[in-house]
Amino acid sequence: MRYIGADVHKEYTVFCILTPEGEIEQRVRVENNPQFIREFLSQIPRPAHLALEASYHWQPFFELVEEMDIQVSLAHPFKVKLIAEARIKTDTIDATTLAHLLRLDYLPTAYIPPRGVRDLREILRHRAKLVATRTAVKNRIHALLAKNGVRHSFSDLFGKKGRLFLEGISLRPCYQLALGQDLALLDVLERLIVEVSQVIEGKAKANPEALLLTTIPGISYYSALLILAEIGEIRRFPHPKKLCCWAGLVPSTYSSAGRTHHGHLTKQGSSWLRWILTQVAPHAVRGSARLRALHGRVARRQGRNAAKMAVARQMLIIIHRMLTRREPFLESYRRQPSPVIHSP
Repeated sequence: MRYIGADVHKEYTVFCILTPEGEIEQRVRVENNPQFIREFLSQIPRPAHLALEASYHWQPFFELVEEMDIQVSLAHPFKVKLIAEARIKTDTIDATTLAHLLRLDYLPTAYIPPRGVRDLREILRHRAKLVATRTAVKNRIHALLAKNGVRHSFSDLFGKKGRLFLEGISLRPCYQLALGQDLALLDVLERLIVEVSQVIEGKAKANPEALLLTTIPGISYYSALLILAEIGEIRRFPHPKKLCCWAGLVPSTYSSAGRTHHGHLTKQGSSWLRWILTQVAPHAVRGSARLRALHGRVARRQGRNAAKMAVARQMLIIIHRMLTRREPFLESYRRQPSPVIHSP
């Protein structure tokens, strides 16, 4: 077995190859050209096991290597820094450290979703970015109107009547140009969002787990698929608390000398899962008496923001139970009875 540590960067990758005995066999820097990477890795004796850190550029490199006869492990970047922290840090040292941790079976690994899930994530995140761009354009139009002292009484400035109002405004040429182009850009974004939303809806309707999650008040086809894509395989979380920790929806804990203090949310793990849950939480509160009661209790003690986070965390607990039990949303959950074992 050859153990390979790969420190991946945008332009190049530094490799360190260890023998089964732990001796450094080769250290080399290779340009991030798919052909060069394939040629280099094809020369390494098999079997081989490669480790790379979950940095910004890990996915294209991983997809290149997974096509070859090489086992790949993805290192958790935060935990690797805790284990392999050093005063002197270079690309070569990082690659060597990854190789040694891999050989000693001390490498803290991160979850690698299947390619189908990774592709679904890209579609869902693409829609989210389109919506964010649309919001930015709308805010820019609001700012332009405020700069010119234009007021309106529309609850939705970008509805049918609002659009007629915007198209009929007469401004100085510089502002008229910006307004016209922003409205044209808004039309393009609306069309693109509709197109990708139709693709997402089709995928959700063909996914039984997504349809199951849509029984939760406030969960749409988009949010259901995004939750599933970010969680991946639910069985990797044996308890709902594990899932909440992974989503960063639990408070940080400081314990010393017999005293325990709980701070802000850890906000570690999937930021996308945490984001979508906080987005749908207000809608769930309006549609579920159980979640509305929870929101009210927490809001009275700790405020509305803490209440929203509590609802998001409770929704994730409910989602874990729904996916593991394969049952729709219920206003109240009962513990499943333990099986009765009869003596022979």
